[in-house]
Amino acid sequence: MDPWWTEPGAGIAGAIIGGVGGTVLGGIGGGVCGPLAAAGKARGFVMGFFWTALIVGAALVITGVVAMIFLDQPTHVWLVLTAPGALFAALSGGLIPAIKKRYTDAEQRKLAAEELRRG
Repeated sequence: MDPWWTEPGAGIAGAIIGGVGGTVLGGIGGGVCGPLAAAGKARGFVMGFFWTALIVGAALVITGVVAMIFLDQPTHVWLVLTAPGALFAALSGGLIPAIKKRYTDAEQRKLAAEELRRG
């Protein structure tokens, strides 16, 4: 089977996947979602963001594995997909329990503050 892209094309694809993915995961995930989770705000957005990143990462890994095993694509094709996909899935999947805990802690703080106000 013909390669999906050339070796120079793999560099471009890797830069796009890694650059965009790293910017989105790092910038939005850390810079926006972290403080929102600590404050207990925008739970749906934050959890949706990390679940989406996990699913996109898993899809990249699956695509890369299929390209390697079943479609006999060269290393410069499947590695560009599996490496960032594994990173995205591992990072976002690993952070989901910590983010859930942040929201639970924020809810507990809100309940404790409300109880103190009541007397």
